[in-house]
Amino acid sequence: MSGPGKDEAATLVEKPTAVDGLHYVNYGDQRESPYLSAIRQLISQDLSEPYSIYVYRYFLYQWPDLCFMALDKDENLIGVIVCKLEPHRGGPMRGYIAMLATRQQHRGQGIASALVRMAVEKMIAKDADEIALETEVDNEPSLRIYAHLGFIRTKRLHRYYLNGNTAFRLILYLKPGIPYKHTYPPEYGGPSDGGGLMDEDLVARQAAQLQLEDVEGETHDVTGGNTYR
Repeated sequence: MSGPGKDEAATLVEKPTAVDGLHYVNYGDQRESPYLSAIRQLISQDLSEPYSIYVYRYFLYQWPDLCFMALDKDENLIGVIVCKLEPHRGGPMRGYIAMLATRQQHRGQGIASALVRMAVEKMIAKDADEIALETEVDNEPSLRIYAHLGFIRTKRLHRYYLNGNTAFRLILYLKPGIPYKHTYPPEYGGPSDGGGLMDEDLVARQAAQLQLEDVEGETHDVTGGNTYR
């Protein structure tokens, strides 16, 4: 892909557009929220390969209280963070930031930082021991956000993403002694590093077993395979 021309490059560095009536809300307990498609569209803009709808449902059906959205005065989606919280391999209670995105024209205004803070505070309130995520090694804005919040780089994951890019694993330890807490090998064995955005927590393997029921009463596996009554 060719790089942007001069006019396009100038546009990319213009001052971010302020959001009129910016406010933050929780996703809520409505499974098929009107915002589900907007969340999927916004996050897909930054992915090398789009996720199946069932991946979004995997998170939003089970941890809706760990999804926060930034909206403008007309209730349009400006930014979103999607997380989960569960025991990590029989050890610490681990929060996981799976997805974070803001509209390009509104970046640089602290919206992503505010979303991360809200998610972190919620996970702390739910007794998380640590919070983990992955981000590309050249994603300087994200690395700055997380470093400012106290996340540390614990591992470099070579060719982690589907587009071949390398990632850092970042972890925020919330309690003393958590880095030394014993964990157990994954249930299915084998390495857990590499292979996709959320592979670290074996989301794909867990999701393959999880059955989700949509509003029409059909049951699906989250990999998009079988559909049955």
